[in-house]
Amino acid sequence: MSAILANYIIRFRWLLLVIGIVSIGLAGLGATKLGFTTDYRVFFDKGNEQLEAYESLQNTYEKSDNVLFVIKPKNDQDVFTEDTLRAIQWLTTEAWQTPFSTRVDSISNYQHTRAEEDDLIVADLAGDELALTPSSIEYIKSVSLDEPLLVHRLVSPTGHVAAVNVTVKLPGKALDENSKVAQFSANLKQELQQKYPHLEVYMTGFVMLNQAFQDASQKDMGTIVPLMFLVVLVTLGILLRSITATFATLVMILASIITAMGLTGWLGIKLTPPSSSAPTIILTMAVADAVHVLVTFLQHYHRGMNKFDAMQESLRINLQPIFLTSVTTVIGFLTMNFSEVPPFHDLGNIVAIGVTAAFIFSVTLLPALILALPVKQKLIVADKSNSMDAIANFVIGNRKKLLWGMTIFAIVSVAFLPRNELNDEWVQYFDESVDFRNDTDFVLENLTGLYTLEFSIKAGEEGSVSDPKFLKTVEDFTQMAEALPEVIHVNTFTDTMSRLNKNMHSDDASFYRLPQERELAAQYLLLYEMSLPYGLDLNNQINVKKSATRVIVTAKNLSTKETIALENKLGAWLVINGQGFEFDVASPSLMFAHIGERNIVSMLGGTAIALVLISLLLTVALRSKRMGLVSLVPNLVPAFVAFGIWGIFVAQVGMSLAMVAGMTLGIVVDDTVHFLSKYLRAREEKGLSVEAAIRYAFANVGRALVTTTLVLVAGFSVMSFSTFSLNSDMGVMTALTISIALIIDFLLLPALLMTYEKEKQDEQVSTRINRDSDASLVG
Repeated sequence: MSAILANYIIRFRWLLLVIGIVSIGLAGLGATKLGFTTDYRVFFDKGNEQLEAYESLQNTYEKSDNVLFVIKPKNDQDVFTEDTLRAIQWLTTEAWQTPFSTRVDSISNYQHTRAEEDDLIVADLAGDELALTPSSIEYIKSVSLDEPLLVHRLVSPTGHVAAVNVTVKLPGKALDENSKVAQFSANLKQELQQKYPHLEVYMTGFVMLNQAFQDASQKDMGTIVPLMFLVVLVTLGILLRSITATFATLVMILASIITAMGLTGWLGIKLTPPSSSAPTIILTMAVADAVHVLVTFLQHYHRGMNKFDAMQESLRINLQPIFLTSVTTVIGFLTMNFSEVPPFHDLGNIVAIGVTAAFIFSVTLLPALILALPVKQKLIVADKSNSMDAIANFVIGNRKKLLWGMTIFAIVSVAFLPRNELNDEWVQYFDESVDFRNDTDFVLENLTGLYTLEFSIKAGEEGSVSDPKFLKTVEDFTQMAEALPEVIHVNTFTDTMSRLNKNMHSDDASFYRLPQERELAAQYLLLYEMSLPYGLDLNNQINVKKSATRVIVTAKNLSTKETIALENKLGAWLVINGQGFEFDVASPSLMFAHIGERNIVSMLGGTAIALVLISLLLTVALRSKRMGLVSLVPNLVPAFVAFGIWGIFVAQVGMSLAMVAGMTLGIVVDDTVHFLSKYLRAREEKGLSVEAAIRYAFANVGRALVTTTLVLVAGFSVMSFSTFSLNSDMGVMTALTISIALIIDFLLLPALLMTYEKEKQDEQVSTRINRDSDASLVG
């Protein structure tokens, strides 16, 4: 069958070439429809439980997407000087001009309350109209550092840094909304530093997180992709030693990428930070098919065959294994649809399209180009004692040692698998060369954090947030949370009520406690709300019906396990001590923590399904159940060993690494299929012995496997230079898995084959002896 198809491909190469060019052009037009989204919410499916809870909370209270400016005087003074306070006033005023802004909070416009006889005075703590005299500055400082709603939120306990928080509500109608806010904020930061050069300014917040996702992706597209192209082409040029073959491979790679990205545009799939790495993965995947066709072609061509016969023989030998490896690779990447993370669905589907295109072009466009272009022929004598023969002789001569040695190596490596801990700290998705990471680390060390748990505690009926029993429960919960070592700050409505009670008792500090009567508390709340200016109301803490309040617990940077543990600890307290009040809890931190756990489980299920499908496919293709079972070992062991080694040196598994086992499964099968197909060809077509068949496999596919592995490893290793850990970790782990796969296929697989064939021969001899014995008894 392969010979017939190979003949037709050669015969109609020009027609296939024209069809290929037209198809690439039509598909490529879809690239103009590609869009890019950076909202961190894209990491969660619409049906995600934590996302729905968070969206519900956001709809109930004020949105919490924000830009947080943090200011630090360069002279190490505190922020309570006239120049710095003027800078905070200026920034607070100017920040209201931020696109889509709904609120700006700082110590400048903090709504400070005080009593004047029987009146409640509500005014900006450090407004523009205030004369910043030494006495007024000292008063501002004393109030700021004594107010729970400010300390560890808008000012540090020592006063050495202060913050201006800008809350935005993105309409979600255009893809550039977040970028507009981020760009305006960056310009505002630059203007502030020019106007007040004695200040250092840091920016963080969820808007800046989204922008960091976009910047990381664009940086990778501008640096990693070109670098990967260069590395792959140089590696190919060195290994193939043919300019024509290298050029033809480049054309095939570009055709595969253009087709995949164009069809992505036609399908309306928006690119995200993870899926933007698809071109780099397709680049390396496309090379594997090309190398097998070209290496076999060049081997026969340089041994005296003409171009047409050499290409026909290459296609005849490689068509089936290339098809099988392409199918298994597609299956591997399609398992990413089992992920809980939608961008990984897109990544898997885009790469699957690219791999399919690469297979088609490798058996149509590539042969047509090679036959149309001049290829220099260097006549050589067939290698009889090359490096592949040396490896084959080594493996055959040390079968038992390698079988035991590789088995022990695999077992020891896998023993370190449990050391891996699931950890998705999304701030650490970016390395320390990224401004967002540095600024966020500074803010965490000096002021507050981005990791939050937002509780919506429900009082019940309308207006019941003023119920003393409810307020006491919220206060007790707040005090319990503040006592936890991992908690930085708790933003709670009860602090406001305690302060109002003190104000309404002539600012007597002994009355800094919750009101004991519901009607009195309701009156305080009404009086306070009526005094608040536009944009600084309590909608960020109390719902419209005044039947629930939001308590925001800000924590240190926590691992996935620690975040879920904190959620369980706080939730358990409310269940046991919450007086029966219902509550919801949600936040981006929880969303990332829970999706990491579920992602592992879902991907294990997807990988298992892929393994079953691939095993059945190989069993049918190899026409041997036992050979299909033998192939499971080199297909499964590499991923287990790689994760074991990762457990030794890193031991932190993030969202992207959950993809690697399923993603690399199809790639790993490539080596196994090609080696086994050559081995079986030698056994069945040529009637060679086991040892001779192994030598034949090494001689005919060994160099191609080494070439593809080196190219793939070089390509994926380039991803390790990404500043985005979802890409860099995936690149490192994939390169490691592919490297181990070659070692397993070169050292363990032949030893398994020889052991399997020996047992098979022993069974045949035993059966023959028994048959002869029975015949003699009958006789």
